[in-house]
Amino acid sequence: MPLHALYVDFNSYFASVEQQLRAELRGQPVGVLPVLAETTCCIAASYEAKLFGVKTGTRVSEARKLCPDIRFVEARPAIYVELHHKLVEAIESCLHVERVMSIDEVACRLTGRDRKPDRALGLADRIKHAIAKTVGSEMRSSIGIAPNVFLAKVASDMQKPDGCVVIEEADLPERLYGLRLRDLCGIGRAMEQRLNRGGINTVRELCATDKEALRHAWGSIEGERVYARLRGEEVPDLPSRRGSVSHSHVLPPELRTPQAAFSVLHRLVQKAAMRLRSYGGIAGAMCVTIKLHSRNAWEHQALFDPTSDTLKLLDILDSLLRTFQKKSGVQPVAVSVVLSRLDEQGHGTRSLFDEGRPHDGLNQIIDSINLRYGRNSLYFGGAHTALRAAPMRIAFGHIPNLSVEGDD
Repeated sequence: MPLHALYVDFNSYFASVEQQLRAELRGQPVGVLPVLAETTCCIAASYEAKLFGVKTGTRVSEARKLCPDIRFVEARPAIYVELHHKLVEAIESCLHVERVMSIDEVACRLTGRDRKPDRALGLADRIKHAIAKTVGSEMRSSIGIAPNVFLAKVASDMQKPDGCVVIEEADLPERLYGLRLRDLCGIGRAMEQRLNRGGINTVRELCATDKEALRHAWGSIEGERVYARLRGEEVPDLPSRRGSVSHSHVLPPELRTPQAAFSVLHRLVQKAAMRLRSYGGIAGAMCVTIKLHSRNAWEHQALFDPTSDTLKLLDILDSLLRTFQKKSGVQPVAVSVVLSRLDEQGHGTRSLFDEGRPHDGLNQIIDSINLRYGRNSLYFGGAHTALRAAPMRIAFGHIPNLSVEGDD
């Protein structure tokens, strides 16, 4: 079974971008934060910071204890997206990018003579040089080469930073035995616990388990797909469907009041509605979450006739928030809104009583003006206090469209 996949993983991507663009940060421990506040967490850490134990999710106060010299910077999502596209172009100059997996991971297909190990390693070296030359020397990457994308991703994680690992069919399954179950893509904490309950505690035991037992362990055909991937077979991805559109924001200190939090939520709903329309979608459920300084959280959900109308969605938001307004003496620290029960515009029958119908033209005008002149050119007044808050965020597996989701 020849090599078929080359996987590129950009190391500590957000932090590396900051070190590339700011020479004073190079070689320094860096933590990237959603907002510059002591009560938030790192969303990325440079390798210099990781040596001290700082990682994604480490609170600022804890990061300072682990690494007193750490430098904190506020995330700049639009710049990360721009450099992502430049990195993809650099890789494309050497090898076609078959699939963008996330903001910091891409998969390429090896064909012809490039499937031989020496040729594949040569391509990996050319990719690293192209990235350094066209984007910058701080943009290091780990590359995995294997018979399928699943194993190529596993290989890319085996040697960081700036590594390159080849897994050939002859190496299987022994090459995987030193890994933990959660080192394999698709096995998170819950799945690991489920496997443990079934008597599978190591990758060696996972590889030794037959196809039917894995199907039972996963509770679906996915178990059989994992069985095939571990043996180097290329398994086509199942068709996926967008399940939700969401936005969240960690509130800076000056916005940690109920009134300001409501304004941020208004902005998030307006952003989500515009995104939803850009996909040609409608939503039939909204979930609003407000995390509090006490580490408790308030969460409410509403179901409604599917719509993408901003005014209707804002009315639903306001009705949910009336419940929160009954609380007193609380300090919100983060907010989020999730639109779910998605469908395509035009699927199903819209209710005759859909209040969004008269607003279709208004929504089109708002979207066209904001796309042409900037996202804050026209907005509903509930978001005014938070107009410069809730900047674009980058979720795993989603590369924001700067024309729709970017900040001005």
